[in-house]
Amino acid sequence: MAHGKCGIALAGGGPLGAIYEIGALVALDEALIGLDLSACDVYVGVSSGGFFAAGLANGMTPRDLYRVFIETEAAHNPFEPNALLLPAVGEYLRCMAAAPELFAGALRQYLAAPLTLGFFESFLRLARSLPTGIFDNSRLAAWLAEHFSAPGRSNDFRELSHKLFVVATDLDASEAVAFGSPGWDDVPISRAVQASSALPGLFPPVEIRGRQYVDGALMKTLHASVALKEGVELLLCINPLVPFDDRQATSRRRHHPGSLVEGGLPVVLSQTFRAIIHSRMLIGMDHYRHQYPKADIVLFEPSGGDADMFFTNVFSYSSRKRLSEHAYQYTREQLRRRSAELSPILARHGITLDKATLEDENKRLGSSAPRRKRGRMEGAGHQLDQSLRELEKTLQAIAQQG
Repeated sequence: MAHGKCGIALAGGGPLGAIYEIGALVALDEALIGLDLSACDVYVGVSSGGFFAAGLANGMTPRDLYRVFIETEAAHNPFEPNALLLPAVGEYLRCMAAAPELFAGALRQYLAAPLTLGFFESFLRLARSLPTGIFDNSRLAAWLAEHFSAPGRSNDFRELSHKLFVVATDLDASEAVAFGSPGWDDVPISRAVQASSALPGLFPPVEIRGRQYVDGALMKTLHASVALKEGVELLLCINPLVPFDDRQATSRRRHHPGSLVEGGLPVVLSQTFRAIIHSRMLIGMDHYRHQYPKADIVLFEPSGGDADMFFTNVFSYSSRKRLSEHAYQYTREQLRRRSAELSPILARHGITLDKATLEDENKRLGSSAPRRKRGRMEGAGHQLDQSLRELEKTLQAIAQQG
């Protein structure tokens, strides 16, 4: 029986979101029989989700991604999130070079009409000398370009066996661009991921074809419609960032501090950002279900009361391992809890839940050995091969009897 296209849509969320997505992807890959997550038809990634979508589209398994991003001591050429904390030196130098001229112009303007123009109004132009980003994410693009130059991989959208779309935002037009789509598939994958993950304020915009691009999440959280327009009939979505709800944390007896205000401006801004993008995503998901009624869209995300997903220091190596394990186990728990809901949906696409794997209480992300999985096409090929062999034996037996 032929089944329709399957796709994966991965939202952003910085290093924290990336760590959650790794744990969730490994859990899904282990539990879904009949679907190979590194051989889906369509991949869509936004921001940090673009990093993993590009890896999966290049044939990397979720466990491969786990090794290069989390269990780095066991990987050749791993990616360290600390590389994203390097200062944007080029941006600082550009701003320093422009500052004297801007200051002189502001001073001339103020002295020419000190009674008409206020001091602050005159010197407002000095804001142009502020850097557009604090950190430099060009190391991310360089690492991806090197990694995708290995045999069997490609940094070219057009050479991939599966469709990959990495979404960024054209800053000056406030428009989403899906790199990998016609007309945009000549941009290197590594450059597209760098642009998609350029969160304004943290990283400078990335120039492509004379235009400036920033984080794709500015327009939408998941951009699931990109995959649905490609005819995907089963779309697995992972959204790692949800707003924190201390009422859920209290009811689940999980450790959490007092009011988020006690965490200062970064925590307040994080909660605000999460609330905005999550409410927007929920509206989008509802819209997709009405616009694409024949498509099955399955969303996985953490609990709103998950204090670990909100307060963890993701740049600590031990924290990365612990948080990815946490995401792995939570996704396994979701699959068990939602089994009655998910089983019929997955069955429509020739996929089943591996209940033995999900019920194994000893499984751990860090210690679980990768197991050979058959995707739908490979499994069908295996069955066909077996049938042909049986037919051959039967024909031989008939010939001998004759």
